[in-house]
Amino acid sequence: MGARSYGQYCGVVTALELVGERWALLIVRDLLVGPRRYTDLKAGLPRIPTNILAARLKELQAGGVIRRVPLAHGLVYQLTEFGRGLEDVVLALGRWGFRAMGEPDPADVVTADSLTIALRTAFRPGVAAALPAASYEARIGDVVLALDVADGALTVTPGPRPGAGLTFAAGPGIHSVISGEVSPAEAIERGVVEVLDGDPALLDRFAATFHLAAEPAPAA
Repeated sequence: MGARSYGQYCGVVTALELVGERWALLIVRDLLVGPRRYTDLKAGLPRIPTNILAARLKELQAGGVIRRVPLAHGLVYQLTEFGRGLEDVVLALGRWGFRAMGEPDPADVVTADSLTIALRTAFRPGVAAALPAASYEARIGDVVLALDVADGALTVTPGPRPGAGLTFAAGPGIHSVISGEVSPAEAIERGVVEVLDGDPALLDRFAATFHLAAEPAPAA
């Protein structure tokens, strides 16, 4: 880390020296979902060059942010306890960045891990605790996630959710439902969200439970 030292004695500086390089925080983001093999990380970050991924993993290991764990069929990378301390930081960055996301570029991709963290970012535990338990199967592009909300807690697992109270499909336009720009009823009417199975009224509960107000980014 010394080669990239900013030469200042400051906690922000130390954090940037540890995770401020391009792609580093996105590796942390995906590892917040769970341990990943090298190939999993490469698949989840399709635009990262392999040499850069290898370099970032070595740097994050050297900084004590991640570690390699041997398994029966190879190695996985996982966050250390120190690295898991970045969870609140990553979620806060997600909330901050949501304000300026705008419309997606046609070439932008959504991965299971990025969507998982996005949903955790938008999740409102206090609201969820006041509502009955609910289960959803969300199909966003090619990603399928099972969402279970109960007692103010969220569980996200990859794949279908048998018996989900609501199964819906959407594209990047789900952003407008989470931001409150489009009501659930309008989203269904406009085709932003397609209800595939279950009770369409549960989309109102989804929108209340997963919500981030979108505000224009401040003008330069």
